Amino acid sequence: MLKPARTLTFKCEKCAKSVKVFLQKVSACSHIQPYQGLCACGELKRHATGSKEAVASYLASADGQWSHHH
Repeated sequence: MLKPARTLTFKCEKCAKSVKVFLQKVSACSHIQPYQGLCACGELKRHATGSKEAVASYLASADGQWSHHH
C-alpha cells in the first residue's frame, strides 16, 4: 500500500499564492488523510483524501478541531 504524501501544494483561494499543506497526525486507518496549512496571507487551507464521508466531515468542520473515530 502506498503511503500518502507528507506535503501537498495548492493555490490559495484568497491571494492566489502557493500554500503548502502538511499531513496531519491521524489514526492508523486508511479512511482519511487530512492535510492543513496556513498561507502567507493568513488564510487556512485544508484538504483531505480518502473516504468520501470522512473527507466531507473534515472539510465541513469549521473550527478545524476534527478527529476521526470508528
